[in-house]
Amino acid sequence: MMNEQSVRLDRMRFTKNTTSSRLAILAIVFDVLYFVSLYKTNVDYYYTLIMGASILYNLVFMLAAFLSSEGVKNYKQGFSYVLCVLGIIQIARIFILPIPAHATTVKIGGAELLAMSDGQFTRVVIYLIASAACLFAAAAVNLVKSRALKAHIASLEGQGA
Repeated sequence: MMNEQSVRLDRMRFTKNTTSSRLAILAIVFDVLYFVSLYKTNVDYYYTLIMGASILYNLVFMLAAFLSSEGVKNYKQGFSYVLCVLGIIQIARIFILPIPAHATTVKIGGAELLAMSDGQFTRVVIYLIASAACLFAAAAVNLVKSRALKAHIASLEGQGA
């Protein structure tokens, strides 16, 4: 059993951490679904500086998440922390745009309607939570794997291999 564990750890030196990488990419996909759902809405409520900042953040998010997905492929621990920060920001975004939009009424064609309908609100919140969950999972998997690999390499160096 110990030999099997050692072989599995040794194999990590030559393979990529695709689990964490794919989870980070999936987080980007959920973010894309979020902003497509949000930005297709044609209500004057959304034409604000907050929406412009949200668009810029989405670009930065996608770049940072993709860079992190490449970093975690090589078991680099630092990118786990970047993924955690991105996950926290994804959760915080729920309170920046969806909640205020869902609580605001706008006049459309003489009728008072919510700036964000119940269905759209539920959808975008699920997308942001799913994105954050993928980021946290990618970070956790990478931390566990990178620490195990680091310890294994240290043990090999201690044996003179």
